Amino acid sequence: MSNTPENTDETATTMDNNFIHKMVTEDLDTGKISKVVTRFPPEPNGYLHIGHCSAIVVDFGTAEKFEGSCNLRFDDTNPIKEDDEFVEAIQEDIAWLGYNWDKLCHASDYFEQLYNWTVDIIKNGDAYVDSMSAEEIREYRGNLKEPGKPSPYRDRSVEENLELFAKMRAGDFKEGEHVVRAKIDLANGNMNLRDPIMYRIMHVSHQRTGTEWCIYPTYDWAHGQSDYIEGVTHSLCTIEFSHHNPLYEWFLDAIKAPKPRTFQTEYGATSITYILLSKRNLRRLVEEGHVNGWDDPRMPTLRGMRRLGYTPAAIRNFIQDLGVNRNEATVEIERLHHFIRQDLNAISQRVMAVLDP
Repeated sequence: MSNTPENTDETATTMDNNFIHKMVTEDLDTGKISKVVTRFPPEPNGYLHIGHCSAIVVDFGTAEKFEGSCNLRFDDTNPIKEDDEFVEAIQEDIAWLGYNWDKLCHASDYFEQLYNWTVDIIKNGDAYVDSMSAEEIREYRGNLKEPGKPSPYRDRSVEENLELFAKMRAGDFKEGEHVVRAKIDLANGNMNLRDPIMYRIMHVSHQRTGTEWCIYPTYDWAHGQSDYIEGVTHSLCTIEFSHHNPLYEWFLDAIKAPKPRTFQTEYGATSITYILLSKRNLRRLVEEGHVNGWDDPRMPTLRGMRRLGYTPAAIRNFIQDLGVNRNEATVEIERLHHFIRQDLNAISQRVMAVLDP
C-alpha cells in the first residue's frame, strides 16, 4: 500500500484515538464495508504546502492502518488554473513525504461518464440549462435571509435542455452563454442547494484532454461521483466542506448510486501561527516576485520547507501529534519547530574540532 513511516509511541496513540479510526473500525466490524478505500484529491493549481499535510496523513494513514488502499486523484476540472508542472510536483512531494498511492486517477478520466449522467438527470427533470449571466444567477440565488428566485429558464422542456446541452458540448456557444444547473431547492437555507451549477463553458485546452472538451464539470458535481466510481468508502475532508455534504448526497441519489455507498466525513482543519496557508495568496507571492519561486525557503510549501531543512519524519510526526478532531484549531509554530528539532537531534552528525591546538 504505502511506505508509511514508523511513528513514535506518543504520536501513534494520538492518532489511534481519533474519531475517524473509530468510525472505520465500526464500519468494518458491522460489515458495512469489507475494505477501506480513501483518496487524496488535490487540484493541480499549485504546490503542496504544510496545510495539505493533514489531509495527506489522514487519507493515506487511515488506509494504511486498516490495510486498505488510497488513491491519488487530481481534481482537474478547472483547466484555466491547472498545469502539468503542478501534477508532477504534487506526486514528487507526496513521495518525499513517505507515501505511495494505489491508483493514480484524474477527474478527467470520468468526463464522459459525468456527461452521460448529466443527460440522465436532465431527462429526469432534475437539471436544466440556464441562460442567465453569472451576475443574474448570483442575484437570483438570494441570500441567507431571503430565498432565491427561479430562473426564467428553469422550466425549459427536457427536449430543449438536452438539445442545448449537446450544443454546449459541441462548442456552439460562447463562454458564459449557458450553464447547466441542478434543480433542487431555491428556498433552502443551505446556499449550495439553490440550483448549483454542474457545468460551465470554457474554451481552453486541458492539460490531459486537450481541446476534446469545452464544457467542464464543477468540483461539487465531479467530486462525489469520482468517489463513487473509484469505490471510495470514506471521503474524508476538512470541516469547511460540511455544507457541501447534502449536495454530495443529492448528486449520488440523482445518479441512483445504491447504498451502502461512499459518504463524506469532515474533520477540523488546523492553522499554524505565522504561516500563510492560502494557495491563492501563495501564488500571488510567486507571481508578483516577492519570493524566488514555490521552493523559496520562506514559503510554507513542502518544497520550501525541504530546502529549509525540514525532514519528512518531522512533518509527519507534527501532523500525527495534532490528532484528528471535529473542530478547527490553531497551533503555535513552536510546536512545529519542536518536531524538527527532535528529529534532527536524533539523526544529525556531531563533529568536534580543535581549531588551535
